[in-house]
Amino acid sequence: MDTKKKIPSGFIYFFGSFGGILFGYDIGVMTGALPFLQHDWALQNSAGIVGWITSAVMFGAIFGGALAGSLSDKLGRRKMILISSLVFAIGSILSGISPHDGQYYLIIVRMFLGLAVGAASALVPAYMSEMAPAKMRGRLSGLNQTMIVSGMLLSYIVDYLLKGLPEQLAWRLMLGLAAVPAVILFLGVLKLPESPRFLVKSNKVDEAKQVLSFIRPADQVEAELKNIQETATDENQAAKNTSLSTLFTGKYRYLVIAGVGVAAFQQFQGANAIFYYIPLIVEKATGNAASSALLWPIIQGILLVLGSLLFLVIADKFNRRTLLTLGGTVMGLSFILPAILNLMMPNMNPMMIVVFLSIYVAFYSFTWAPLTWVIVGEIFPLAIRGRASGIASSFNWIGSFLVGLMFPIMTANMSQEAVFAIFGIICLLGVLFIRTRVPETKGHTLEEIEEQGIKHHHAEKTEEVEESSVNN
Repeated sequence: MDTKKKIPSGFIYFFGSFGGILFGYDIGVMTGALPFLQHDWALQNSAGIVGWITSAVMFGAIFGGALAGSLSDKLGRRKMILISSLVFAIGSILSGISPHDGQYYLIIVRMFLGLAVGAASALVPAYMSEMAPAKMRGRLSGLNQTMIVSGMLLSYIVDYLLKGLPEQLAWRLMLGLAAVPAVILFLGVLKLPESPRFLVKSNKVDEAKQVLSFIRPADQVEAELKNIQETATDENQAAKNTSLSTLFTGKYRYLVIAGVGVAAFQQFQGANAIFYYIPLIVEKATGNAASSALLWPIIQGILLVLGSLLFLVIADKFNRRTLLTLGGTVMGLSFILPAILNLMMPNMNPMMIVVFLSIYVAFYSFTWAPLTWVIVGEIFPLAIRGRASGIASSFNWIGSFLVGLMFPIMTANMSQEAVFAIFGIICLLGVLFIRTRVPETKGHTLEEIEEQGIKHHHAEKTEEVEESSVNN
């Protein structure tokens, strides 16, 4: 990389967040590929295998995120994004050349691909937040969400365009074409600088200063460099004084449970069941072949992109808890109402369930989808931020994996309405969790949020003392 040449900040932010496109494409592509794959390999009655093929990427991602976090502290954010994009390209091509009836081959290859997906999901937000000026951090984390849902929409459009091909070629091309954005990312990131925060941590202060001169006004470079150096010293000190057990005990417990809980609920609410299986859901509702229902994912993709753009506009106008409460309530009702209506009107048009799912997606797209990551970025105190964010990300992927794996098995054994009603109850439990266990983070400094956690810890301690004195 030529460090002498100034790189436009727009180029840095675009390719810095482009990993989101990869991540989104791979989440979305299976939606269209699955109906063809199922038919080609005669998997219509193999709910477990279908669940594993779909969710293998998320299983790999559980480990990819954790690995990338620790490796990026040693090798640098940029180098790890380059490695991830290569793994992604290789995994996509290997998926596209699967041997006929190679279920276990495809599951293993998709786990390998998941390592890159998990790494990208952890590295891209970290790199972006380290490159962005403080006042743009919220909007740029929203940009990452927009890139992810744009990647999903792109995969739905590719699936739709390829659906006329012979089935054994259609799904292979859908999966293999994920290599194209991976190669674009690799070529773009080759030109990107390393994060100034990583350079300071590696004692390359002059290089950090040079990178800052690319992306900040000249009069801000010295002050920010000094700030990064001070923060790096604090973080090194904090890392020495915290272990895994300190996260869930004492003064950090309240905030860690809040952040990890939001990340887990986001997935257990069932959004990915819709994103992975919408053509199969429409097939079950209408009786028409799933491969003819590929326009539905595009509609869902458009809703997601519009919602992510709406979030960029309203992100700092409403409290985080207000938006999460609104979203979770409407999402829960969108899942529960079809079950109630179905009991009252057994002859109801089966497409009503798809209309309710679209309402769910619309509200999810500007509330739980982006806000989960805003809260995870804000709620953890500096001393535990790296470790706690990693745990939150792992719980999110575990939720994503379990929903992807269990949904086809659940719908093979009970009605779709009943399955979605279960997810609806989880959505409402998520709202209860927000109201009782999550502090408001909008407009508060990181220090003020930490103070809320300490106050909560003291209040719990006082209650325990009072209880024990009453019992004695």
